[in-house]
Amino acid sequence: MNTRADLIAFLDAHGVAHSTLDHPAVFHVGEGEEFKAALPGGHTKNLFLKDAKGQLWLVSALGETRVDLKRLPAAIGSAKLSFGSAALMEEALGVTPGSVTAFALINDAERRVRFVLDAALARADPVNFHPLVNTATTAVSQAGLRTFLAALGVVPLIVDFAALDVSNDSNRA
Repeated sequence: MNTRADLIAFLDAHGVAHSTLDHPAVFHVGEGEEFKAALPGGHTKNLFLKDAKGQLWLVSALGETRVDLKRLPAAIGSAKLSFGSAALMEEALGVTPGSVTAFALINDAERRVRFVLDAALARADPVNFHPLVNTATTAVSQAGLRTFLAALGVVPLIVDFAALDVSNDSNRA
């Protein structure tokens, strides 16, 4: 599996400008607000999901976006969704809980994971993701994210999560 250094080398090799801030480990959205304030752009939440048919999904959204897991299957064409296990995440994406990130798609050589990108995050510039570890945050431009994905052969499915949001739904991430 690729490491943080491998990811940075990949970004460099594909001409993707980036900057990385090292920080204490962050495990959940809402942690690390003090250093996030120093980083412009969209901060992300990333969900590793598995549907009832065994398809794997990675959802990247703005940190404040509500992801309705009941409505999401209809929007992305999946079966019922649940969170993937830590072992499956490590096998498929080479990262552990707290470190899941769009950059982990670099480790999905078999292209088992379908990538869903929040429409609001697709408009943010720059975007901030963990570089395969949760002790740093790497910023790339929106064009840089698209270059990264194209280099991997990944075409994101862009979903407007705001349009799926319904108030008072308890099945959200």
